[in-house]
Amino acid sequence: MTEQPNALELENLAMHFGMVRAVDNVSLTLRKGQVTALVGESGSGKSTVGKCIVRLVEPTAGTVRIAGTDVTHLSRSELRKHRSDVSIVFQDPAGSLDPRMLVGDIVGEPLRLSRERVSRRDREARVSEELGRVGLRAEVARRYAHELSGGQRQRVSIARALISRPALLIADEPTSALDVSVQAAVLNLLADLQRDMEFACLFITHDLSAVEYLADDIAVMYLGQLVEKGSRERIFDRPAHPYTQALLAAAPVADPVRQRQRLPVLLGDDLPSALDPPSGCRFRTRCPLAFDRCATEVPAHIDIGDGNAACHLVHPDGRRPDVRRPEDREALA
Repeated sequence: MTEQPNALELENLAMHFGMVRAVDNVSLTLRKGQVTALVGESGSGKSTVGKCIVRLVEPTAGTVRIAGTDVTHLSRSELRKHRSDVSIVFQDPAGSLDPRMLVGDIVGEPLRLSRERVSRRDREARVSEELGRVGLRAEVARRYAHELSGGQRQRVSIARALISRPALLIADEPTSALDVSVQAAVLNLLADLQRDMEFACLFITHDLSAVEYLADDIAVMYLGQLVEKGSRERIFDRPAHPYTQALLAAAPVADPVRQRQRLPVLLGDDLPSALDPPSGCRFRTRCPLAFDRCATEVPAHIDIGDGNAACHLVHPDGRRPDVRRPEDREALA
């Protein structure tokens, strides 16, 4: 049997806005049916990665392959032939749904623009089926987006994204604009759809509780660069990079006893500007473990068996830093 191509391959992806290095040499692979969470603070570049993948912005450098096809330099007419391979769900459903179009036309638009020849009758039937799949009644097709709740609008966005059966779904903060009461319902819907339809998903978020629920793998971004990649279990149990450790330490846990027992991690300063990132390791200006080498040498990605991490204090033999114990730095370095 011929091995199926990966749903997504990013190779040294870069996106520079003038002097601002929003994304810098990001490489990432998603297999069919895999959910990878791309996490980091606001301003880390994770949403820009998603926009580069679907060519909403043109990458400065690097390669984007979707379902085995290099789409990086395709013309607009050539790119249109591959639009059905990837879809995106945006953070704000109100801003991404045309207020002048009926919901049925919004959901059916990918079929109308696809290379498939779909009659109007078949398109309407597919729209009704897709609305039902995301938990909406068929009559919603005859309404406008502004007549729906936030949760319903995001379900419409998901239906539109999946009606063409893409190999890859980009979910860019899909619950952050929703009320807390409906966030769990939308996450459950995404999890069910992903399991049933087996599409790959790049789940862009800062919500670590959602990551723990939905993701298979995690990629951590800091100031435009990937600093750690690995399975969900390993990242949550044994984070290797100091920044990943700090992110997890800052996330609240449901158990009040565990929450009181956790040691805080204090990071220095605010996120630096991508216009003038720090030399060497970009995290060094905030890292309590930084030492002289961090200012002069960009850390390589060290293979740690289950993924990798870019830190001078990470070792292939499994030793890793602990931001709660700065006194251990000399032993690791």
